[in-house]
Amino acid sequence: MIVVGLTGSIGMGKSTTAGLFAQEGIPVNDADRVVHELYRGEAVEPLRKLFPEAVKSGAVDRAALAENLAKNPAKFKELEAIVHPLVRERERRFLDEQRATGADMAVLDIPLLFETGGAERVDVVVVVSCDAEIQRRRVLERPGMTLEKFEMISSRQIPDDEKRRRADFVIDTGHGIELARQQVTQVIAAIRAGKGKEADA
Repeated sequence: MIVVGLTGSIGMGKSTTAGLFAQEGIPVNDADRVVHELYRGEAVEPLRKLFPEAVKSGAVDRAALAENLAKNPAKFKELEAIVHPLVRERERRFLDEQRATGADMAVLDIPLLFETGGAERVDVVVVVSCDAEIQRRRVLERPGMTLEKFEMISSRQIPDDEKRRRADFVIDTGHGIELARQQVTQVIAAIRAGKGKEADA
């Protein structure tokens, strides 16, 4: 089974692109969704010790956690030391399940794929990208988003041009959903044909 790592900076359209892979019948494991589940489950007690004010009604409140991290960015490492191993265990179980069902390909949707060393755990890397102005507009349209928050998130992500350079395939979402869908179809076919960067040229 080919394991595809799907990544992209905030506002690039990664979640939409993951949905396009799913529509093509490719199983997708969404790391963000897994984290949401962990914040209501296994991660609650370990994080209560680290961020007591961020645990409310038996779950981790993401807004309160983000506020705490904005004031104490050094705590990101401690947070990641708790959450990343839990996410990877869920990822391993997902891949085992897909292999058992005979899937020929599975997608791991991981926002910080390069930043966390995740590229070493996949066979192919697909980076979702778009023009910087489109990215900025998309992000600042999100509820509760500010320029300061955007800059803080961006500072923790490898620059887009570096991600593109390290990718096997790049999907540009800046020209509408249908063109993105066509690119996803082409990428799936190229991966199945055993092609990498040369297919994207």
